[in-house]
Amino acid sequence: MLSAGDLQAQIQAQNLQTAVENTQATPDHQTAQDQKIQQLQDKLEEIQKELMELKQSSSVAPETHHTTTPKASVTSSDFSEAEPEITDPSNPHSEPFAFADFTWLTGNARTKDTPYATKFFTPEIRSDANYTYDFRHPQDDTIGGSSEIFRSNEVQLTQFGVGGDFHYDNVRARFMTQFGLYSETTPRNDASPARGQWNLADAYRYLSEAYGGYHFNVQHGINVDAGIFMSYVGLFSYYQFDNWAYQPSYVSSNTPWFFNGVRVQWFPTAKLKIEPWFINGWQSYGRFNNRPGLGGQILYRPNGNWSIVGNQYGYGEDALGIPSRTRYHTDDSLQYKYYERHDSFVSKAAASLTGDAGCESGGGVSCFGNGKTGPKQSFLGFMAYNRLWFDRDRYALTLGGGRINNPGRYLVLLPPINGATAASGTPYFTENPGDQYKAWDASVTADYMPSQYFTYRLEYNHRAANVPYFSGPGGVTPPGGNTGAPGSLVPGWSPDLRNSENRITGAFLVKF
Repeated sequence: MLSAGDLQAQIQAQNLQTAVENTQATPDHQTAQDQKIQQLQDKLEEIQKELMELKQSSSVAPETHHTTTPKASVTSSDFSEAEPEITDPSNPHSEPFAFADFTWLTGNARTKDTPYATKFFTPEIRSDANYTYDFRHPQDDTIGGSSEIFRSNEVQLTQFGVGGDFHYDNVRARFMTQFGLYSETTPRNDASPARGQWNLADAYRYLSEAYGGYHFNVQHGINVDAGIFMSYVGLFSYYQFDNWAYQPSYVSSNTPWFFNGVRVQWFPTAKLKIEPWFINGWQSYGRFNNRPGLGGQILYRPNGNWSIVGNQYGYGEDALGIPSRTRYHTDDSLQYKYYERHDSFVSKAAASLTGDAGCESGGGVSCFGNGKTGPKQSFLGFMAYNRLWFDRDRYALTLGGGRINNPGRYLVLLPPINGATAASGTPYFTENPGDQYKAWDASVTADYMPSQYFTYRLEYNHRAANVPYFSGPGGVTPPGGNTGAPGSLVPGWSPDLRNSENRITGAFLVKF
């Protein structure tokens, strides 16, 4: 169409030029035709001007190549302007953490672009389906003690998510759905909806993320968001596609996956993020008692090989019905890429180390040991992983595991015995002050990644505890199904709990 318009304008201009020349070539008519000649010359100049503008409009800038920043470790600043991304960290207008490729990190999506993004909206689609073989063969197919795997010997959809990021004129918003088992299991681990009216678990169960906010063009960016956003505690992402392993170790699986509140993301440099939180509580849709939770993150990436992050939490009263008990927690991680050579059989290698410590104080428990104020209620744990990539990052192998010690069991995931929830509890597995819980795990994960948007994953997990905790052959469901109130005692029946479990998981993971 542009070429046709160009040709038509040239022909019209040539015809007018000929007409002018023919008119000027007849001296007898010059006086009578002066006005007409002037009009034709003006028209010719107008057409030539339009032709020049048409040619200039045809040489527009090429389409901007949209990229996405992983969500688990850092949320990208506003991309409402269709300008090339500035990656030089010394430039005061550069995007934070854009100076290097950080898709190798666990907790970050490895996708490098979103080809269907627009200036206004960057869509996102996720699918996570798995089949888990439990060597104990529980008769009710129920797996407990995990926030990622819930059924055995069945193909199950853990999550199907549709959403994305809106961004225009410095205004930002994001949402992501969670259809599948996550919509049932994630709210079940939150006791806060038991306080007050309006069922928060039903209101939020199909949303993993939903927030809106504003981006301020200060230094390398400041984002202020409110709603439900992902937690970074425990290093791993809520979405298995983003992680080196399908089943994280306890310090990740037992700590928050989301927060409901307000956050501020401040990027004073392109290598540093400071992010305070004002939230309802510890992975909770509402408050447990009369105080909210406070926390924050400091993330520093000095170069493309290191990522150093610290997450802190405190002030919140997160024990349902015990307003005088306060929780404190620190979660700190290092990730290091120690090898990269794309022309070699081993194309990349990286390692991660995470340490967590915390406690509860007041309400009959103590941070510092058994005494007059009550028994010790604390959390101490670590996890470590090493990952190797092969054949230009098409294959990967991850080895890892960790340990926790959690007297009081306040961060132990409650087994779903007879329909038990975090709010109901169960007499079959108590979470009272002084109750001991020590656990450890190890895993081997193999990935085949034929596309940046797809992963085949096969993983073996061994998990163990010092008390019976994992589902045995008899399962955790009474004969005939759940009986009475959730988690209640069923006369003549008890769950089959064991001290260890071994399982293999195969998963299909998709992210666009």
